[in-house]
Amino acid sequence: MKSPLRVGVFAGSFNPIHVGHLALANWMAEFGDMDEVRFVVSPHNPLKEEEILVDGQQRLGWVRSATADYPKISVSDVEFHLPRPSYTLRTFEELSQSEPDKQFSLLIGSDNWEVFDQWKDYYEFLVRYPVVIFPRPGYPLSSIDGRFPQPSKARLRTVSAPQFDISSSFIRESIRQGKDVRYFLPEGIRHSVFQAFTGQK
Repeated sequence: MKSPLRVGVFAGSFNPIHVGHLALANWMAEFGDMDEVRFVVSPHNPLKEEEILVDGQQRLGWVRSATADYPKISVSDVEFHLPRPSYTLRTFEELSQSEPDKQFSLLIGSDNWEVFDQWKDYYEFLVRYPVVIFPRPGYPLSSIDGRFPQPSKARLRTVSAPQFDISSSFIRESIRQGKDVRYFLPEGIRHSVFQAFTGQK
């Protein structure tokens, strides 16, 4: 029997997507034991304030443009067709049902793992789906165990992916301050991102 394709799900607001996201996805696709990395764009992350988000379709377009020429990366708008706010368990149920030939794993930074127990139905998620944790600055992989009760069936593993001390909030604030951060952004979306966060045409 053929083994299912291993798909790492990289979910987020991507407000905006930046070179750190892309380099991490690239590493996961080439070195992280994944056949594919799937960017899942969230129209509304329940742990973030919705008013700071650029329009969801524009963010989705940024991600598609930034990843268009790399066959090991795909982009999904599945959460745009689900009830809001977006909950990860529901997203994975939808992905698994529509693509039963694939095994979906959640790719999550060690900083988000710190608050994973705040996610809706987190315990059930850990029972049902694999989780791959990558390091983030200030949150070493050595400290991930014992942060909250975990089911015995949880399929957790860590990967020593490169760390990129860059965030979408840093880029947004830098643009608003008039900084030229062009090389933090994929070339094809730079102008659009600068417009979105300055209001200039």
